[in-house]
Amino acid sequence: MNSTAETITATGIPSGKIGVWWFLASEITVFGGFIASYIVVRLGSSGWSEAAAHLNFSLALVNTFVLLTSSLTMVLAFAAVEGGNRKRLRTYLWLTILLGLTFLAIKAFEYGGEIAAGFTPGAGIFWSFYYGMTGLHALHVLGGVVVNLILLFATLRGLLKPNEHRVELAGLYWHFVDIVWIFLFPLLYLT
Repeated sequence: MNSTAETITATGIPSGKIGVWWFLASEITVFGGFIASYIVVRLGSSGWSEAAAHLNFSLALVNTFVLLTSSLTMVLAFAAVEGGNRKRLRTYLWLTILLGLTFLAIKAFEYGGEIAAGFTPGAGIFWSFYYGMTGLHALHVLGGVVVNLILLFATLRGLLKPNEHRVELAGLYWHFVDIVWIFLFPLLYLT
């Protein structure tokens, strides 16, 4: 979708989309480094399965469903922009935000249970990686919620019209956050 507010580069790709892809590439290196370090350290030491057994698999599974559903609502928000349906756009942005906040609330509840049981970041290398990776991911979810809130407010105030392409850009980021979780979930919870 090419809005009049977009700047098209010599490649024909909007500059905002290129910017988001470059940002996501940098984020891949951050999460990729974390994940690679986790795998290398895990392969070189023992006791990981015992530590991982204390994680709440059921909550993580629900959170996986919540995050994947939020990807669907983000796609539907973009489809609403493409179709010019402001009411549906507001609905799907709002649902994406609520699902993102639900993910964060469940993660906070999960953290509370783990910390209460004595499984803090200092309880062992597994827990350091667990809190580091899931905490960084949670910050990215929070960032996505904030971006979608800004888009929702712009839509409610009638200010999004010249910048509707930003819904697609937010969607690219949101899907990236979901994909990261798809890697973290089995690495941490299915060990």
